[in-house]
Amino acid sequence: MKNRPKNPNFIDELNNILVEGILLLDEPMTKHTTFQIGGPADYFVMPQTVSEVAHVVRLTQKYGIELTIFGNGSNVLVLDGGIDGLVLQFGSNMASIRAEQGTVIAGAGALLTDVSQFAAVQQLTGLEFAVGIPGSIGGAVFMNAGAYNGEMQNVVSAVSAVCPDGSIFRFTKEALQFGYRQSAFQKNHCIICDVELVLSLGNRAKIFEQMEDLTLRREAKQPIEMPSAGSTFKRPEGYFAGTLIEQTGLKGLRVGGAQVSEKHAGFVINAGGATAQDVLNLIAEIQQRVHSTHDVMLHPEVRVIGRELS
Repeated sequence: MKNRPKNPNFIDELNNILVEGILLLDEPMTKHTTFQIGGPADYFVMPQTVSEVAHVVRLTQKYGIELTIFGNGSNVLVLDGGIDGLVLQFGSNMASIRAEQGTVIAGAGALLTDVSQFAAVQQLTGLEFAVGIPGSIGGAVFMNAGAYNGEMQNVVSAVSAVCPDGSIFRFTKEALQFGYRQSAFQKNHCIICDVELVLSLGNRAKIFEQMEDLTLRREAKQPIEMPSAGSTFKRPEGYFAGTLIEQTGLKGLRVGGAQVSEKHAGFVINAGGATAQDVLNLIAEIQQRVHSTHDVMLHPEVRVIGRELS
C-alpha cells in the first residue's frame, strides 16, 4: 500500500501547536485497535491538553482535513485502506482521574476499568458494571456503553467537550441525549474531553466484591484473551444476539482470519491475521443465516470507519 501524499504546511502547523503532544504519519491502526486490524491513518496525533485538542480541531477545519476521534480503539473496526485525514487519540495527560466531593472527574483518555477502580478506592458505588468494559471513558460516553444492567447514562452528570469550531462547551445531563448505545456526540461531532460522574457513597469491601464477581463472570464467558472489538451486534428487541447466533449453529464459523468465538457467539474475534474485509464478510454471513433461521435481523454494534483498499 502506497503512502498517501501529505500537506507539508499542515504538518508544520501541527508541530507548532503540539507543544507536548505527538504527531505520527501513516500510523498503522493495528497498533491502536483492540481488534488489531486496520490500515494506516494519514496523520495521527496524541494531544496532551484540551487546548491542544482545540487547536488541532481548528487546524483541521482550516485545511479541510477529515478528523476522526479515537478512544481506546475498542468497539471499532478500521477498514484495510486506513483512515483519511487525521486521527486524534488522547495522550496520557488526558487520562487523569480525580475526586471532588462525591464527583469523579476523568479525562476522556482514562480507561473505564481504571476509573471504576479509582471510584471503588474512594468508596463510591455505581460504576462497578464498567470494571471490565475494554475502552476509554470518552468512548464509553460516546456509545453510552453498558453491561450487567448498568449504563453510562446512569452515572454521567456532565461532559466538557471541544466542538467543531474549536470552542469548549460543558454539556449538562439533559443535553447528553443518551439512548441505547447512543449519545448527543454521535450527532454534534463535539470531542469529549472531560467526564463528570456522580456516584453514591458505599462500602469499599462490598464494591470490590461486586467488581471481582463481575470480572470473574466476564472472564468465564467472554473471549477477552483474543483480539476483538467487544460485543459485535446490538441486542435485538426480545432476544440476545449471541443466543441467536449459537442457536443457528455458527459458533466457530470462520472467514479468513475472522471467527465467531467458540466461547461466546456474540463476539467476532481476530483468530490470526484477520483483515477488516474478513470481519465484514463474516458479519454479513451471520446476519444472513440468523435472519433466514429466526427472521431476526442483527445490526452491528461495532463502528466501521475508514476506507477500503483501492
